[in-house]
Amino acid sequence: MTPHQIIIAETRAWVNRVVIGLNLCPFAKAVEIKRQIRYVVTDAESPDALRVVLSDEISRLMSTPPAEIETTLLMHPRTLTDFLDYNDFLEVADAALAELGADGVLQVASFHPQYQFDGTSADDLTNATNRSPYPTLHLLREESVSRAVAAFPNPEAIFETNIRTLESLGTSGWAELQAQCRQDVGESDEQQ
Repeated sequence: MTPHQIIIAETRAWVNRVVIGLNLCPFAKAVEIKRQIRYVVTDAESPDALRVVLSDEISRLMSTPPAEIETTLLMHPRTLTDFLDYNDFLEVADAALAELGADGVLQVASFHPQYQFDGTSADDLTNATNRSPYPTLHLLREESVSRAVAAFPNPEAIFETNIRTLESLGTSGWAELQAQCRQDVGESDEQQ
């Protein structure tokens, strides 16, 4: 496997085992099953270069029917590896949405290996709800999010449910889940 294929395989394993497997996002399973998630890896080494790639992906998602691409995960392993720098970049991402006329049409969700919610310690397990294998910008269609939330009973409870799920999993369970993701990638590599 190429380095980009490995990054995509690791991210896909995380989506399947963590996001879908733990039901952290009850809306993710349908789009993954339908193969409507676009997985993109960039070698951008600066925030400016990442912004160019992000703008391209925003334009692509805006011009592609949801049945083809519902959502995009943009992994950028060579830039914004520090969470605080990444977090600051989210304003740049929102500005790119606005400049391309995508504000109110698309939104950016944030995932990072060092993700840390405000008011939590770095080792707080609840941060794992947003911890991905690589720094990742997730482009979502607002209309699809609104439709999914409207169809879901008590959507405001998702966050609290996720925290309880991770707390019940515990540190050792989280480590085992991450090992399973790595194992999935190893098995995928052997099949190639």
